[in-house]
Amino acid sequence: MRRVLLPLFATWLLAMPALAAPAPVNHAARLHALFEADWEWRLADDPVMASLLGDRRFNARWRDLSPAAQARRVSHARAMLRAVDAIPKAELTAEDRLNAELFRREWRLWTEEQRFRWDTLALTHKDGVHSIDELLPDLRFETLQDYRDWLGRIRAYATLVHQTIDLLDEGLKLGRVLPRVLLDRVPAQLARHHVEDPSQSPLYAPFKQMPATIPAAEAEQLREKARLYLGRNVAHALGHYEDFLRTEYLPKAPTATGIGHQPNGAALYAHFARKHTTTDLSPDAIHAIGLAEVARIRAEMTRIKDRTGFNGDLPAFFAFLRSDPRFKPKDAAALLQSYRAIAKRIDPKLVGMFRTFPRIPYGVDPIPDAVAPDTTTAYYMPPAADGSRAGTFYVNLYKPEVRPSYEMMALSLHESVPGHHFQIARAMELQGLPKFRRYGSDVTAFVEGWGLYAESLGDEMGLYENPYDKFGQLTYEMWRAVRLVVDTGLHVKGWSRDRAIRYFLDNAAKTEHDVVNEIDRYLADPGQALAYKIGELRFQALRAKATQALGARFDKREFHDMLLAEGALPLELVERRVDAWIVARRKR
Repeated sequence: MRRVLLPLFATWLLAMPALAAPAPVNHAARLHALFEADWEWRLADDPVMASLLGDRRFNARWRDLSPAAQARRVSHARAMLRAVDAIPKAELTAEDRLNAELFRREWRLWTEEQRFRWDTLALTHKDGVHSIDELLPDLRFETLQDYRDWLGRIRAYATLVHQTIDLLDEGLKLGRVLPRVLLDRVPAQLARHHVEDPSQSPLYAPFKQMPATIPAAEAEQLREKARLYLGRNVAHALGHYEDFLRTEYLPKAPTATGIGHQPNGAALYAHFARKHTTTDLSPDAIHAIGLAEVARIRAEMTRIKDRTGFNGDLPAFFAFLRSDPRFKPKDAAALLQSYRAIAKRIDPKLVGMFRTFPRIPYGVDPIPDAVAPDTTTAYYMPPAADGSRAGTFYVNLYKPEVRPSYEMMALSLHESVPGHHFQIARAMELQGLPKFRRYGSDVTAFVEGWGLYAESLGDEMGLYENPYDKFGQLTYEMWRAVRLVVDTGLHVKGWSRDRAIRYFLDNAAKTEHDVVNEIDRYLADPGQALAYKIGELRFQALRAKATQALGARFDKREFHDMLLAEGALPLELVERRVDAWIVARRKR
């Protein structure tokens, strides 16, 4: 029996069609599907970010700040880390291994920060639910749906305010509150919402001038609803918010400055230092680097001062620069015109430094009047991802007499081109990168380090035409070196706010108004200020390394293009990339 069955079984087996081998898993496709799904989640989770990128799908919503939403974010972050870790890196190309590494880094840093509950600090002297109208210049109001969406946001505004109050109250319980000296600025900012007529509310501004393409009847209906919501829901919610700040929040704000006084402050600051510098440098090491850079730049300042023929020491020269009328613009309009003229001077010089240029342009506009007194000298707003809005270099026109002309060139190089606009707009146009790297990557040491490095390129571009302009560039470099000292001083070494202000004024020619706003910025955003000088020093060291290694074969245009060709990267990866470029250049 057995003899018969075995041959029959073998014959039957041979007659069977071949079983299909399991299809090989496309791990690259899995990885990029993960990136795409996560990016869609990010846009839906942060509707304002989506709007600023030009994605209008979520224009009627605010970000959900409820505890349930925060729990969903934590769950999503953990899921993303599990998913990216499950993809075998050996099966990926070098490019995708880098993508996976950067993706994991973002979510790891987010989950680490979440343990400290920094998100409960939902109010600073520069930002809060009461300043949401600052978004308006960067949103599109072209279609009927755009206005309906903004009306939807006005209708949902009260919920956002109440969620913010709950978050701030939780922060009070955890000890996550900014110093009282910063928060005392907020009541004056809230005052602009005290309007008898809802049509005078800052949030009503888009309805004052609506396109003629919108039928008059529908336009008036939208205006009527906006006035109704603003006069009832929004006014009531902001009144509750103001009462909470006055009676609960501000009285409990600490007089001590620096997060070293907060629960787990040392560990939190160490996290911010790692995050923003993308290095493992300790706060003490960063402080020491800052002191050394201050001494080096101060010596260079003395040499430039002597070139001007000024008779006096450096403090006397600072006082001269702050007070001499020749460096003060006539008025705000003249200041804005000067910034725009500087931008035109820079543009033709770029061809000597780069081969590849971003396609999307940038403009120079004033910072909104409502926030200008409490914010810094300038900032940059990236373009919309869909090309519907150019990049914008925002300049502060408040008190033009404290905006000296000798600073303007260095600031323009940093914030526009070849600084932030050049780097960020180019990254947004890199079609081969996943969207989280093109639009959402938060690698401060690269972005701000590049901006400061861009200021130094003004020498090679022939843009510092006199000793005062060069001194302005050194003032800005000193500003960033001072940051290393005062930021670590405030948050780790127990410095007072007054001590930090005095140290700043003693070492830089910036005006006192600017210095106070800068110190308050560092108190509100610990560690962020460390990124600039640490990043710039690394860019300069890598250029020196490449120049020495390649000699006459070094091409600065090719070097700069290479640095920007992969978007923002942690400094360790930038160094790895430069080393590979040097090897390839030698072979070629």
